[in-house]
Amino acid sequence: MKKVLVVEDHPDMRELLVWQMELMGFLAVSAKHGKEGVEKAIQEKPHLILMDIMLPGMDGWEATRLLRANPETQNIPILAATALFRESDLRTCLEAGCNDYIVKPFSFQELQGKVQEYISPSANQ
Repeated sequence: MKKVLVVEDHPDMRELLVWQMELMGFLAVSAKHGKEGVEKAIQEKPHLILMDIMLPGMDGWEATRLLRANPETQNIPILAATALFRESDLRTCLEAGCNDYIVKPFSFQELQGKVQEYISPSANQ
């Protein structure tokens, strides 16, 4: 079963995203902030990381840069899930190393489409 790491500081949103990943057929693990997200990515080796950007302490941009600098995690696709919508913020997501982004609020269908661009639950890997 494919694994998705959800890095999100808001408990309700984290729970919702984990539930949505499970509905899509993935095993979901979660982290509450950037530092924990980096640690869990190294430990869990997920097939995709859903990364909030505005996190306490280490933000999603910094966490993404650290993941890209680590040979163990550098090739894991990272999808930024952010409330930031200015072009400069979205460009910063990509410059930090995110593969793509989705702007909150988003629908389940939008999220499913973005996630499945990078992994599908049944694909072998």
